[in-house]
Amino acid sequence: MFVLELTYTAPLDAVDALLPEHVAWLDEQYGKGVFLASGRKEPRDGGVILAVAENRDRIEEIVAGDPFNVAGVCTYRVTEFRATKTAAELERHRQPAG
Repeated sequence: MFVLELTYTAPLDAVDALLPEHVAWLDEQYGKGVFLASGRKEPRDGGVILAVAENRDRIEEIVAGDPFNVAGVCTYRVTEFRATKTAAELERHRQPAG
């Protein structure tokens, strides 16, 4: 499992101009089962995405396709972690400890 933290590197008007494309990209990843949750940070200086994929390389490939990333209006911090405990709704994503 991965936590993807976006930090805006451009003014909000530049971010907002790309928002429809970014939302379409998010919807595509939700449709593929890659993204589990996402939203803006407060204060609004970026966002957070909770994602699952077979490996970090795949996540990096997906992130590279984000219109925000392509246009250079944000940077990504990718953190991989083992989801050893989850809510019932995320049980299929649990991983063994160790």
